[in-house]
Amino acid sequence: MNDRKTTNILLLVIVIPLIFYLLKILSFIFIPLIASMFIALLFLPLMRWFNKRNVPKFISIFVILLIFGVIFKIGGELIKLSSREILAADNFFIQKASTKLTNLFSVIEQFFGIEYFSDKGNIFSNLFQKENISKNFGSTLEFISNTLSMTLMTAFFVVLWLAESINFEKLLNNTILKQKFASVKTFMKIEKDLLKFIKVKILISLFTGIGIGLACVFFDIKFPIFWGLFAFVINFVQMIGSFISVILLALFAFVQLDPTSTLFFFIVTITGVQVLFGGVLEPIFMGKSFSINIITILVMLMLWGFIWGIPGLIMAIPLTVFIKIILEQFPKTKLLASFLSGTH
Repeated sequence: MNDRKTTNILLLVIVIPLIFYLLKILSFIFIPLIASMFIALLFLPLMRWFNKRNVPKFISIFVILLIFGVIFKIGGELIKLSSREILAADNFFIQKASTKLTNLFSVIEQFFGIEYFSDKGNIFSNLFQKENISKNFGSTLEFISNTLSMTLMTAFFVVLWLAESINFEKLLNNTILKQKFASVKTFMKIEKDLLKFIKVKILISLFTGIGIGLACVFFDIKFPIFWGLFAFVINFVQMIGSFISVILLALFAFVQLDPTSTLFFFIVTITGVQVLFGGVLEPIFMGKSFSINIITILVMLMLWGFIWGIPGLIMAIPLTVFIKIILEQFPKTKLLASFLSGTH
């Protein structure tokens, strides 16, 4: 009996790293597949509503694809607006930003005893040298190409999920849960919890982006649409996103404003927006069922960020919720699930 237990532990030690290795190597398949599953969950209630009214499935899927098109159109228009804001920046602001950043980097260089920028007169000439531009242009093209292919694959998988060509409930029943557990009940819990998480996260991120944009307008900070859009997107990265948003916007405000009480109150305002929506309202709306240990969140962010990069950071918490629900279905792994949620 002990030999069998030891063998099972050794198999787990070998299999788990192998699974993560395969997830990393085959990320071009798994990222769109998992992302499409979360997206499809948002539209399952609508699909059921259509189904109750005997609407043909192809019409239901067409309507959902139309909704996707509208969302992408709105997103594209917001990106265009923010791009126009940035391109319309006057030369005086650019010169002021260059001077302030040059002084800031000079202080950093003196503190660390390094010399990175050769031309102290114009920091932008160092940041945007010809060789750097050509190198960045190639990597940017590669990034756009990868993003486009991932988006198309995600849309394709969403259609498969909604058309039930990939049946998640049957997949759970035939692989993880098998016949010993109530796969229907588990699937409904996964759907309910993940759907709640995704809805709350989208709403909180939306209100955070609006709050940051309005703060920029009120304090006359340049590019409010860009910063609102950036805060909305980066907020999907749990915990880390809010810090990045506040730090970058505070740095930008330092470039634009003189170190006065206006700058101080602006930083307090954007910090308050993040705390209000991310630290107070989000946990209230999520409820006790989403009480995941902070250490677990940090570990999962590092793990999925290492495996899948930025998409991994965005999907880390939904994946953790999914894993926690699955672990709760087995008596031997309930303790591990309680460790993830911090309720042990």
